[in-house]
Amino acid sequence: MKRISLDGIETKYRLKDYQALHDKVISLIKEETIKPVLASGKNGKKPALYKEYWIIEKSEDNSQLVEELLYSYVPSISTDYYMKHISQYQEDRPWLLLLNQYLKTNRSELAITKSMNERSFDIWHREKFLKEGPGNKILKRCGITLEELNMYETTEPLAYYTHTRITPQNMLILENKDTFYSMRKALLSGNDAILGVTIGTLIYGAGKGILRAFRDFSLCAEPYMRERNNVIYYLGDMDYEGILIYENLAATYDKECEIKPFCQGYLRMLEKAITIGEENLPPMKTGQNQNIGTLFWDSFSKEQMVKMQQLLNSGRYIPQEILSITDF
Repeated sequence: MKRISLDGIETKYRLKDYQALHDKVISLIKEETIKPVLASGKNGKKPALYKEYWIIEKSEDNSQLVEELLYSYVPSISTDYYMKHISQYQEDRPWLLLLNQYLKTNRSELAITKSMNERSFDIWHREKFLKEGPGNKILKRCGITLEELNMYETTEPLAYYTHTRITPQNMLILENKDTFYSMRKALLSGNDAILGVTIGTLIYGAGKGILRAFRDFSLCAEPYMRERNNVIYYLGDMDYEGILIYENLAATYDKECEIKPFCQGYLRMLEKAITIGEENLPPMKTGQNQNIGTLFWDSFSKEQMVKMQQLLNSGRYIPQEILSITDF
């Protein structure tokens, strides 16, 4: 128990004279709010009071909250955590009651896939409750996954140019914006092929942004783009970071589609780089993750792979912008 001094009681209750202090102390003792610390001794005044007192902490009656946790929630909400952490339940209770009400009366809504913000507003009337509020922690505490709420997290939409919707077709993902614009301009000018490969759709990847944007490909892409017989290519900077973006993208979505390096583009980049001279290429950014696998190299001959690796080992790289509309 905590202690409080006689002076502390006088200050806490703003008592103006000793008689008022004495009466207040006697009242608090009778209410079993405090009890004297006998070892502290008396103050020597009349009527005498002890110099210190124990503050009696009254146990809180949580029986109603326990009963609510036991009998009021739908089976899909686990209350085990909150039974052991009643104070946390008191804090989370308004949000849990809203979740419980939604699952009781609107469970059929879960058959319809919605965005995270839409589902969040449906349940808690706060659109950012899951993304920026305590929603994720509350769901974890009651044993409900995001998947069970049948929602998806929105990303920046894919930026793409459709040259034709005929399927099957070749689609090309480009890491950088300049190359995307130049290739689009080439296709708009009447060409159907880029470096000898017929291309139906160009997709702007925005560097690592493609890893997030492509997450919703199966949900948001046009039907022709999801045709299983399409071939998807990727072209980025020839450095460790650019190759890793490709490998991560291809590995993450290998069950939905096959993504291949756009070899014609990489080989044309290498050809132009050799002409310019290795010493004239820009230095690679320091600190790049060099732990790339074999997925990228498997698409090239051993001779081509060796030339590319020699260039990377020299600390230089080939930016995608080495290519321009004159190449397309």
